[in-house]
Amino acid sequence: MFDLRPVLLSAVAVATCAASLPALAAPPANFDSHVEEVRKEAGTPGVAIAIVENGEVTLAKGYGIRKIGTDARVDADTIFMIGSTGKAFTSAALATLVDAGKIGWDDPVIDHMPWFQMYDSWVTREMTVRDLLVHRSGLPLGAGDLLYVPRGDISREELVRRLRYIKPDTSFRSGYAYDNILYAVAGQLIEEVSGKSWEDYMHDHVFAPAGLKNGAATDAAHFGNANRAYPHGRVGGVVRGLADQKLLDERDQLGRAAAPAGMIAMSANDMARWLQIQLANGATPEGGRLFSDEAGREMWKPVTPMPIAPPRKGLESMTPTYQAYALGWQVQDYHGTQIVWHAGGLFGFTSIVVLIPEKNVGFAIEVNAEDIEPRYGLMYELLDHYLDRPAQDWPAKFGSYLDERLAAAAAVVTAARAEPVDIGPSLPVDRYAGTYVDPWYGKLVVSAAGKGLNVDFATTPGMNGRLKHWQYDTFVTEFDDPSIEPAYLTFAIGAAGEVTGITAKAVSPIADFSFDYHHLDFVPAGKDQ
Repeated sequence: MFDLRPVLLSAVAVATCAASLPALAAPPANFDSHVEEVRKEAGTPGVAIAIVENGEVTLAKGYGIRKIGTDARVDADTIFMIGSTGKAFTSAALATLVDAGKIGWDDPVIDHMPWFQMYDSWVTREMTVRDLLVHRSGLPLGAGDLLYVPRGDISREELVRRLRYIKPDTSFRSGYAYDNILYAVAGQLIEEVSGKSWEDYMHDHVFAPAGLKNGAATDAAHFGNANRAYPHGRVGGVVRGLADQKLLDERDQLGRAAAPAGMIAMSANDMARWLQIQLANGATPEGGRLFSDEAGREMWKPVTPMPIAPPRKGLESMTPTYQAYALGWQVQDYHGTQIVWHAGGLFGFTSIVVLIPEKNVGFAIEVNAEDIEPRYGLMYELLDHYLDRPAQDWPAKFGSYLDERLAAAAAVVTAARAEPVDIGPSLPVDRYAGTYVDPWYGKLVVSAAGKGLNVDFATTPGMNGRLKHWQYDTFVTEFDDPSIEPAYLTFAIGAAGEVTGITAKAVSPIADFSFDYHHLDFVPAGKDQ
């Protein structure tokens, strides 16, 4: 994503193009019944879909139920958490500030937020507004996510201040690595420039002028809406994804500090209007504007080349020839046609938004579960439909791919459980107890509990449980909350028999990257901590 300059049309050109395009058969024949088949086969509680063609909403509909154990149906106004597809909304909010002349895409962040600081002082000076959005900062994948995953209560300002302690993996602007934390910085920047919180600014300057009537950027708006989908996941198995579908804690989402990275709720009707505005390059259906034509072109302009993974077994034909990250969007080709899109995922919710500018078509899929078949399966079926390609059973292909991936991960975990070395620990268990600190995460408290140990990741509410000896000086977490990925904690022992530090890694080889245990480096806390 490498001539990566997308052909973007002005509002006038869009209207002209739309008038000249032939009528499109959308949704595909028997699409409603097909969605129901895919949903039921995957065991997914609910799905909402929006499709826009040539500026017209051709589908905005819900399927299934909002919550397992109830008969409350999903409809076009049911709100779903949309995860990282919300990054494009934060970019749009910044675009309104660019249009107002209050910021520029290439302004240094410190021009508007002087206290902002990265680990490297040179990067601090050079980091621009654009850099916040395109995943080329040098930070490692998912860096800092444990500050708000699976939940958190630190403020957004505190989150941004802790960024200075996260060490980079690569040099600045040298490569691509996805992050969420810099979108939190973008949200804080909006507050610094506008005088409004990111949440209030989103409502007043994005949701309201765009006509997104059900859009929610706050807990009050989200949980205050009775017509909302509830999160579901398959937890409790050998690895996440293998158990039966279970209702998750509705509030067990990212901490609010990271909301600009993906804590927005939208309905199918909202997403339909969002698609209309995107395809019209900022123009609203009523003739107003959310953002300028120039800002629209800028947000779709590819910036950071993304590596292309080797073709996946059974999914070879989806492999692009180029892909890159723009401002809250991913840009790539699908069999020679450029698409602008983004996927989103929170614990218990997944989503996808896809634009096909050449066809003046867009669609969005929202799911109140973590299943892959409804999201990616329907995505590629719709892409094939609109690009007049041969039909394939993409939900089945993705289902098979996921089954193999889960089985392989389960085999790794099961084998590890059967083969720990029966050596250690080096010290009596109470000698491992203490308070430890990591520069960016904060405190980890290990306490003696009878003949065993308890652990508390103190920055994360409810992230506690027991430590079970694994082998040598490595212990494995058994969290009270089964939805949290377990981790190995390895204690380093000094020459005098004292604990000098703790490192960690996820037990599951396919754990979500936001459980970034491997970036932690705890040392014993000083007496004042």
